[in-house]
Amino acid sequence: METNPALATPQPGIHGSKLTPWHRRKKKIAGFLFVLPAVLFVFSFMFYPLAYSLYISLHKYNFVYDKEPQFIGLGNYIEAFNDHTFLVSLGNTFIFAFFYVLIILLISLALALLLFQKIRFNNFYRTAIFVPIVVPLSLSALAFLWILQPNYGLLNHILGEVLGLKMLTHQWLNEGFTAMGSLIGVGLWATIGFETILFLGGLQSIPTDILEAAEVDGASGLKKVFYIILPNLRETFILTGIWAILHGVKVFIEPMVMTAGGPGESTLVLYQHVYYTAFTYFDMGYASAMAYILGAIAMTLSAANYLYNRTKEETE
Repeated sequence: METNPALATPQPGIHGSKLTPWHRRKKKIAGFLFVLPAVLFVFSFMFYPLAYSLYISLHKYNFVYDKEPQFIGLGNYIEAFNDHTFLVSLGNTFIFAFFYVLIILLISLALALLLFQKIRFNNFYRTAIFVPIVVPLSLSALAFLWILQPNYGLLNHILGEVLGLKMLTHQWLNEGFTAMGSLIGVGLWATIGFETILFLGGLQSIPTDILEAAEVDGASGLKKVFYIILPNLRETFILTGIWAILHGVKVFIEPMVMTAGGPGESTLVLYQHVYYTAFTYFDMGYASAMAYILGAIAMTLSAANYLYNRTKEETE
């Protein structure tokens, strides 16, 4: 049976390898124009600011008084570790991050395990836990600022007037220990729903036949959790751990809105110190150096979390 040569042979300029140079050039230009807005956006708001802040971190530069940056090499980085305020804010950041990461991983995992069970109103509970993440963190901080006020705050009112437990009322944001605890509590309330949903997604990805086989073999309760569920959540722990570490290390909104770093410097975190240095004292070189130190800490802790979970997964 004869075939039509016109149909069997690819036409020049239309199919793959038969494209003419003009058609190939036209397709390349069209593709470049489609991705150009995204490239410009990423370059303008990510790559260029990162590169320029690294450049500025090696200079002494107050953009109000100095005409040009003055190169000082690693001077800003050395100054940071001799700066009392930097060391205090770094310590406060580690305190917040340690307790925040530890508590949020434990509680969100426990909530996810509860919601993973077939209970009544399960969808309602999931929605209720997730709702705080929808509220902007700044609004949550403002709401808790009112709740924790010593004179007219809702918490002291309930403890003192409603429950008659005046001995439990407290100056929650006016003492260092309770102020830091309050900030951690607000951070947990605002973000624990997101972590719970991540853990719940990890639980739902575990094959049901593994869980059923474990129950047949007699593994139930805590044995099922420790020997079956947790080993199968390594990938989820990597994701939730990195997310929690980044939020804990880069905490800013809670102390900025609720305590402004006080009382004294007891809740001053590194992100705040960077902000004040840059936009109150206009020392952009020193602020950029501290910002890079903060970024290096976040990346190091995230990498440690990733490597730890990967190593545990390979050894099991």
